[in-house]
Amino acid sequence: MKHDAHIAPSVANHSALRPFLAVAGKEFRDRLRNRWVLAVALVLAVFALLIAYFGGAQSGEVGFRGIGVTVASLTSLAIYLVPLIALLLGFDAIVGERERGTLDLLLSMPISRQGLLLGKYCGLGAALGLSTLAGLGAALLPLAGRLDADGLLLYLTFVGSTLLLGLAFLSIAVLVSVVSRERARASGAAIAIWFFFVLVFDLALLGVLVASAGRNASTWAPYALLLNPADVFRVLNVFGMESMRSAFGMETLLSDHWNNPVLLCVVMLSWIVAPLGIALWRFR
Repeated sequence: MKHDAHIAPSVANHSALRPFLAVAGKEFRDRLRNRWVLAVALVLAVFALLIAYFGGAQSGEVGFRGIGVTVASLTSLAIYLVPLIALLLGFDAIVGERERGTLDLLLSMPISRQGLLLGKYCGLGAALGLSTLAGLGAALLPLAGRLDADGLLLYLTFVGSTLLLGLAFLSIAVLVSVVSRERARASGAAIAIWFFFVLVFDLALLGVLVASAGRNASTWAPYALLLNPADVFRVLNVFGMESMRSAFGMETLLSDHWNNPVLLCVVMLSWIVAPLGIALWRFR
């Protein structure tokens, strides 16, 4: 009897997880079936290889160079492409089902509304992660023979932070999908969010710095960068290196404690958890 009582909760937990895994698996298989993962991986691989090879063309040099320069070049690529891919992947996760009339059918399954949303997020996140790893892994192949342990660690840090960047914008996209009433409005909001975080935010910050002649910038500008996950990603991969901060004239703006990768990763995780938490609260 004791043995049966021990097994019963375990069986119940597995039964509760089954609908969640079914939703996550369906989202992942749908992206594999419609070749979304393959297309994104090819786009990332082609652009990554081109930028890794031609990244030094402005200085009159082409070819695969040091891992530091390659990571700096790939960081610029990731800031533009990965948020856009994540937003386009997740903006219709809920509003699309609602417009197609399939949301009520999904909610008739033995799964909570929060479980359904988390299942969709995990499935989409797995598809995004697989395509990112495959695409950026291709850029590593030409450099594999030249990398030492430190270089490999630097590249793996870049790939890991790219995954965090994608998941952060996927969380934002899912939140947009939950609060939107129409798919067209959700797609417009997703594009507007990409423009704001990738293009407008830095221009506005630069404008404030110029208007204030940089007075007391070191006391507030680093905190302002934390308000943008794309800037956190940039600081983590580029401005975390002393040589790159000097090259970009940021050594006085970003003091040494901003190099702490643990702090920056915690901020990136906050950008994943906060929008997803709000989406779960709104979707109750």
